Amino acid sequence: MEFRLLGSVAVVTENGDLALGPAKRSSLLAMMLLRPNTPVNVAQLIDALWEDEPPAHAKTVLQGHVSRLRALLAEHGASAYGVELATQGSAYAMQMPESLVDAHRFEELVALAGVQRRPADAVRMLREALSFWQGPALTGTVRSRPLEAAAGGLEELRLASVEALADAYGQLGEHGRAAAVLRTEAVAHPLRESLAAALMLALGRSGRQSDAIGWYHRTRRLLAEELGVDPGEVLSEAYGTLLRSAQPVSAKRPALPAAVAIPELLPRPPRGFTGRGAELASLTRAVGAGDAPVCLVTGPAGVGKTAFAVHWAYDRRADFPDGRLFADLRGFSDTPAPESVAVLREFLLALGTPPQRMPETAGAMGALFRSLTAGSRLLVVLDNARSSEQVRPLLPGGDRCATLVTSRDRLGGLIASDAARPVPLRHLPPADSVALLGSVLGAERVAAEPDAAARLAGLCDGLPLALRVTAARLAERPQWTLDAMVGELADEQRCLALLNAEDTSVSAALGLTVQQLPEPAARMFRALGLHTGSDLDRFAAGALAGTSPAQASDDLDRLAAAHLLTESVPGRWAPHDLVRLYARHLAPQADPEGLHRLLDHYLYTGLAANAAAEPGSQPCYSLPPDVRRPPATREFEGRSAALAWYEAERPALEGAAAAAAALGLHDRAWRLALVQWPLMLRRIRDGWVPLLQAGLGSAEHEGDLDAQSRVRALLGWVLHEEGRDAEALVHLEKAPELAARAGDAISEAVACVNLGAVLDSTGDHGRAGALMSQAVSLAARAGHPSTQVLTLQHLAGHCLNTGAYEAALAHTVCAAELLPPDAVVGRARLQIVGGEALAGLGRLEEAGDQLRGAAAAADAVGFTEGSARAVELLSRLSANR
Repeated sequence: MEFRLLGSVAVVTENGDLALGPAKRSSLLAMMLLRPNTPVNVAQLIDALWEDEPPAHAKTVLQGHVSRLRALLAEHGASAYGVELATQGSAYAMQMPESLVDAHRFEELVALAGVQRRPADAVRMLREALSFWQGPALTGTVRSRPLEAAAGGLEELRLASVEALADAYGQLGEHGRAAAVLRTEAVAHPLRESLAAALMLALGRSGRQSDAIGWYHRTRRLLAEELGVDPGEVLSEAYGTLLRSAQPVSAKRPALPAAVAIPELLPRPPRGFTGRGAELASLTRAVGAGDAPVCLVTGPAGVGKTAFAVHWAYDRRADFPDGRLFADLRGFSDTPAPESVAVLREFLLALGTPPQRMPETAGAMGALFRSLTAGSRLLVVLDNARSSEQVRPLLPGGDRCATLVTSRDRLGGLIASDAARPVPLRHLPPADSVALLGSVLGAERVAAEPDAAARLAGLCDGLPLALRVTAARLAERPQWTLDAMVGELADEQRCLALLNAEDTSVSAALGLTVQQLPEPAARMFRALGLHTGSDLDRFAAGALAGTSPAQASDDLDRLAAAHLLTESVPGRWAPHDLVRLYARHLAPQADPEGLHRLLDHYLYTGLAANAAAEPGSQPCYSLPPDVRRPPATREFEGRSAALAWYEAERPALEGAAAAAAALGLHDRAWRLALVQWPLMLRRIRDGWVPLLQAGLGSAEHEGDLDAQSRVRALLGWVLHEEGRDAEALVHLEKAPELAARAGDAISEAVACVNLGAVLDSTGDHGRAGALMSQAVSLAARAGHPSTQVLTLQHLAGHCLNTGAYEAALAHTVCAAELLPPDAVVGRARLQIVGGEALAGLGRLEEAGDQLRGAAAAADAVGFTEGSARAVELLSRLSANR
């Protein structure tokens, strides 16, 4: 077990990094690791875990994070390594061997390097020390004052170590290597004069006098523009040294060829390239935005990254008079990726290096490559990169060189280390997709069937690879219509098979992407093929893959980095259509229990959403006896959050109900149909009947009388709201008797209320009133306040319909006494009915007060239907005065 601070804060085990969870927990760990074996008091930790003023309950939150971090360490055997998060009074201490922390080992090696007499030993130690860094220190922690100060201190020591390493290289006479070490940091820290000065001297001593002087003027200009100051003493002295000296090229520098060739290694330009005007312009701006730009063209498999990069390279040929290099790094390929030595050899040969003078090692080749390109205006295209490590040895040395990298991965490391500028490629818009089809098939054939061409573009998901394969199939079959191909591709079972032309295949491209994923992310991708909706959150993903929401979030981020998913809205991920089809193709390889876990996740989460959307209401079901509790259930802050979850998950919940029925899990299916009742009542005419009819079928299959009553009562109400009263009454007449036979008084009360309300609307007021009164009695006998409120509210509505305004008002007063203080929506509903009753009694001023209060309360909690009803009644009052 090891602990990492120099990059993302992490606990590293043999099985990979542990999922730490929220940023505050990473921040807690960082604070403890920064002071190992030293008590850190609660006040210091609270100061570190909150950017702004901490909340009143900060200590409780901190204790929770301590408890979970302690449990995580214990679960993974930290004690075997001598690691313990101990409580010491009002403080905590991380008791551990300090050598387990990368920052401690880094500082120890830097200190040892400082006392070495031999520069070679100092080089070895400093290189090892700097290898611990994997990104900015304390990444993933809260941006609080203590942690930012600690990160700044570590970064300062890192920069000082880089300068010390360059100095040690200089003592060995390896000034080119010194310059290479310094240049990256000088680009990243352009106002640090000590770095610029050291780089200038290293460049001058390696024979690059003009580059060194150019760097001085660049830094002087930046200091004036950014800070309004002149160069300091260190920078000025370095400049003076350069002007006074005429240092010869070091004997250690590799011999260069007498003449540098102008290389042209680009593959042939792509045929039928279409669209991408905005992205091409963005790439041009990125290349022109600074010295030695590295531009990163990213996107999913088949989106046309290589064609885009090569097209741009040909289009901008005049910008690179010293040539263009190209290498396929085969990062996502079924053939092994080339070693950097092989790529550098090809580049050096193209630049005119004779084979007999080729350096033997990768390091020497890289140094020669950077030297040869130092003063050039050269373009390097590195296609299909898998990782940042593949790219870094192949970057040219000149400020006027540009590097264009394409990858299916986001390559965040290259952005962090080399300031790479991302240029993302997304799926083609419809017009460009149709144009691409026309470029292969001919404009006339596409123009003859414009609607079919548009549908083909949609079925190909705007993916250039899929569009080209489809066009190739049609080009081989001139007798086929585009509409016929639409019919073929619309069949999901055949779609991926059809998108396969000889050695070009959408499935193969996606398969190579999945093949390169770490196993947890690959397992997650296979599990996504079991999902019943179009997008999902980390809780549903965790259920599918059998992992925690925190680990699921990491896996989803990794899939997004590989452009297999997009974060459609914050916290929800979705694949494009063809990627979803491919995931379904892999679903048989997923854990077969994944779908069962997903169904049970929805059952648990649905109950939590019910409770938040309608506080105090009876749960719409009890959990099945064999249900499996998920590792974590989403929490909802209130009604709006719960309803938003229902909106987002509606397609997945409907799909889950259908999947449960198909598997014979009817005890899950009727519950998943019923669980959305809060959203159904909000969007009552939104096509819920087929779902509820299927749910009723599952309830009847189970022989569950109470379930049948509940589903029929809701189905009947939905049918009534759709104006289908005859059908509604078929279900509603059966619901009370089913509930009575099941012995559930609350379900019987709800069934009576719904039946009475529909009968009331049809004019059968006598029977309606009797049912309403029966419902009130049943709810009172059950002693369930929210059901009592519901029945009294409906009885009050019945009294309004029959002109019994005093009785209606009395029922609303009784119901209001049963409401808890925070039941804002329920109170607003009663105020609306009470306002109508007061208006019927002629007490117009009181009615107006009630309705205005209801409108304001409903507005405050997003109860829009209540607010609209109150405003409508207020308008009527005003009109009748």
